[in-house]
Amino acid sequence: MMDFLAQNYDWWRAGHIISVIAWMAGLLYLPRLFIYHFNAVKGGELDKTLIVQEQKLLRLIMNPAFVLTWVFGLLLVFSDAGRLGWESFLVPAWAVKFTLISTMTAVHHGFALARKRFARGERPLSSKAWRVINEVPAVLMIFIVLTAVVWIH
Repeated sequence: MMDFLAQNYDWWRAGHIISVIAWMAGLLYLPRLFIYHFNAVKGGELDKTLIVQEQKLLRLIMNPAFVLTWVFGLLLVFSDAGRLGWESFLVPAWAVKFTLISTMTAVHHGFALARKRFARGERPLSSKAWRVINEVPAVLMIFIVLTAVVWIH
């Protein structure tokens, strides 16, 4: 099994990069839709359109990309386990990266909950708060990439 994982490392890496790009696109776009949605008239045409757009973005792009990001990421870790062995999980950089990725996952789930609230006609937080929250995935992404590329060798 380990041979199969190691032999297909480049495929796992390609799948991981593709799914991360798709996931990040959704994480950057969904809160922007929330900003527009916050100001839309409840029950109006824009409100109804945004409900559909947010649902499709989350269910058709973000959720599959999120799952595939984790699957390919774990495949990468397990296919590269022979390099450092399981001790690689004891390296502080891995703990930081895992914490950052877990935080990104929590942001994803927070956005999913907010989408449901918007669909029910609620307006969680404020437009200004969504403008700030809109930056969170980008900041996390920067630290995740720096950790993965610079700190973890």
